[in-house]
Amino acid sequence: MPKKKNILLPEETPAGKKEAAQEEQKSAKKPAAEKKTAAGKPAAPKSAAEKKPAAEKKTPAKKRAPAKKAAPVPAPAPVAEAAVPAEAALPELPQPRRSVAFIGSECYPFVKTGGLGDVMYALPKALAKLNCDVKVILPRYRCIPQKWQEKMIYRGSFTMDLCADGRSFYVGIMEYVWDGVVYDFIDNEEFFSYGSPYTNLVDDIPRFCYFGKAALAALNYMEWVPDIIHCHDWQAALVPVYLRTLFAGTALAGSKSVLTIHNLRFQGVYNIPTIQYWTNLPDYVFNKDALTQNWVDASMLKGGLTYCDRITTVSGTYAGEIQTEFFGDGLDAHLRYHSGKLRGIVNGIDVDQWDSRTDRLLAANYAETDAPAGKLANKLALQEQLGLEQNPGKMVLGLISRLTDQKGLDLVNAILPALVDGNTQVVVLGTGDARYEESFRQFENTYKGAVCAYIAYDEALAHRIYAGADALLVPSLFEPCGLTQLIAMRYGTVPVVRETGGLKDTVQPYNQFTNEGNGFSFDRYDAGLLLDAVNRAKTLYFTDRARWEEMVRRDMEKDVSWESSAWQYRGLYLELKP
Repeated sequence: MPKKKNILLPEETPAGKKEAAQEEQKSAKKPAAEKKTAAGKPAAPKSAAEKKPAAEKKTPAKKRAPAKKAAPVPAPAPVAEAAVPAEAALPELPQPRRSVAFIGSECYPFVKTGGLGDVMYALPKALAKLNCDVKVILPRYRCIPQKWQEKMIYRGSFTMDLCADGRSFYVGIMEYVWDGVVYDFIDNEEFFSYGSPYTNLVDDIPRFCYFGKAALAALNYMEWVPDIIHCHDWQAALVPVYLRTLFAGTALAGSKSVLTIHNLRFQGVYNIPTIQYWTNLPDYVFNKDALTQNWVDASMLKGGLTYCDRITTVSGTYAGEIQTEFFGDGLDAHLRYHSGKLRGIVNGIDVDQWDSRTDRLLAANYAETDAPAGKLANKLALQEQLGLEQNPGKMVLGLISRLTDQKGLDLVNAILPALVDGNTQVVVLGTGDARYEESFRQFENTYKGAVCAYIAYDEALAHRIYAGADALLVPSLFEPCGLTQLIAMRYGTVPVVRETGGLKDTVQPYNQFTNEGNGFSFDRYDAGLLLDAVNRAKTLYFTDRARWEEMVRRDMEKDVSWESSAWQYRGLYLELKP
């Protein structure tokens, strides 16, 4: 092990700046004493203690000034007192402060393949605003854009034992601090110099066996012991197992672990001998109640569910669904056994990134008050860009999705000819299974001017579809949370969804009698029911535009930010570490 360096904690930097601001009014000896202390102890608690004497010295100094003038001057007194509440406003942050290490395989904007990347970016930011000290640990993939690689600084390196035969590997730590969050990247060319970021299980099993252990070893090396270690999906699921076994005698043993399931279908299942070799975990964890699955395989996700202190999913409905045989993917009985530590917390979205009032990618920006005009301008621009008939009277249905069975695209294929009725246009954006890509291309050729199949993923076009479409189709077979319906509502686009997972939790079906609700839904996985839901939406759109526009306004006013979810996660952390 290389010689350890004395490293300042991330929260010490702002504290150091506040101390420097007060140096002008202090003696020459006092700053020197302060610097010494800051090097030896965490500065955050100390700076809070030092603010009180500073405020006390200021206030009497201002009160003495009028006494010397022998004439009462009441005006300066309120000004002097105003400084005290300004300083006192800082402790209004939720207490107590908790430290959290997020460990996952992707994070926007460094690397992102799906919703996990959005969560790993937005949730730590939201928690940092709620007085959490947050560190995010990621692999340093070569596919991370160079502009981010250049901003990373070297924090240290060491060699770590990994395999059952004693084979060891290099672990480097590269760090970047941004927007109140510290990002630590685990550097190893042997594991992370390929893939974007995933390849196949043959390669991915060893790299994530390494990553989970390296993340914990890096925390030990930096001498940063978090209250909570929050892991995400199967790629980080071995972290709770390592924590309770190989790291049981370290400082990290006191940390509590949370494992979030973003999609239960992906579990990191491989044969037992391979995972035994790449982890060197004790034999007793390879039993039917921990890692072993189907007698001959080991499931990294199942092991994490067994050893973690809390399990979360990304919606309440999905937390219930995965305890059933249909949605449980072989782990339903295991999850029912651990249901006492399972709960669902709905995801949010980054409302700064997705904001129709400021989005530079739109043809026209708009708010709730002028949504009809703003959306019409974006609709016409979208029709022109995609070669559709430019007609403000047409209803535009959007579909932004991975083109896979999970997303309910067989239902869309079955009803698409019925959707194109002379008054409706359909826009599809995404890539995926070849059969769906080809079928949507065929629909575009058959219904030119009414259907556009953009078989690619284009971030800018996605923004324009959210703004220019009137409704968004999300007919998923299962959907742990779903972000597209949340973004659609943020842009005033009405979601048409199947009642599953997070779609059911976030979309309230429209009630024509009370004029309540913010979308349209159907329950059973059936093409006829999807068509019925779309027809109900079209009926309201064409026959009662005033009520439709009221729904658009309700959607745009709905709180889809991370704030509520972040409060729930903070509450969960405090349950584990009061």
